[in-house]
Amino acid sequence: MQAASSVFLLLTCSVLLVTPKNFTPIVLWHGMGDACCFPYSLGAIQKHLNDSLPGVHMLSLKIGNSVIDDFENSYFMHPNKQVTMACEMIQADPLLRKGYNAVGFSQGSQFMRALAQRCPVPKMRTMVSVGGQHQGVYGLPNCLSVDHQTCDYLRRILNHAAYYRWLQHSLVQATYWHDPLNEDLYKQGSTFLADINNERAINQSYIDNLRALKNFVMIKFEGDTIVQPMETEWFGFYKPGQAKEIQTLQESELYKQDRLGLMKMERDGKLHFMSLPGNHLQFEWSWFEKNVIDVYFK
Repeated sequence: MQAASSVFLLLTCSVLLVTPKNFTPIVLWHGMGDACCFPYSLGAIQKHLNDSLPGVHMLSLKIGNSVIDDFENSYFMHPNKQVTMACEMIQADPLLRKGYNAVGFSQGSQFMRALAQRCPVPKMRTMVSVGGQHQGVYGLPNCLSVDHQTCDYLRRILNHAAYYRWLQHSLVQATYWHDPLNEDLYKQGSTFLADINNERAINQSYIDNLRALKNFVMIKFEGDTIVQPMETEWFGFYKPGQAKEIQTLQESELYKQDRLGLMKMERDGKLHFMSLPGNHLQFEWSWFEKNVIDVYFK
């Protein structure tokens, strides 16, 4: 009898040792010119996540019927439609019904935030923005390497057409182009960013849903030559009326008027700002595991 009890206890302990921990599922959203499942990008991220969180359920959002569709839609499908499709995919996944953590990469970060604000069920718990452009962009890749006058000239060419309705509905990047020299034009013409940032009218559901997050983590790349200004990765941007001097999130009217609930979120300890050296989306997994996975996902 005693021997049988010992065997039962041994088997029970063995089961406990091998049973995987039930980690909160993770939803991923890729950036521009990428796709859900490329082995060198999001595919590699999924492998790393599974190594760090064995058995965790993951959904890497594929916008379209194929990986090629997903890639093309990162340029040509309006973000509003993408967010609607993402919401439907998440709600259709039974393994996400109790909630999930979210990681957005580059433009996928602001799309993921729109998802949090517009699709509250199932509940997004922690959102991690990796190089996201939450106040938009006003610059071109590697534009810092040319003189300021040339950079301004190129910006003006794009800005001349960025808020035309046909371009807003045919080029994704136009929907988060933010011209600090023409704030009124931006607020009137932006069909995505100005809306999710509550810059035209206050949508209280956006505030309530964003505040429901347990954590909102923003990661900035200190050597970023792709995203301009890089401070947009921390919700900062150029001061209105010019394109040289930067203001932080806390210095902006968006924050001071608490139009999106970010002031209260910061007071509640829900906003977390991280930075690391390197260019856009360049990081070691060991850094991500130590500073993000171990802190927010375990």
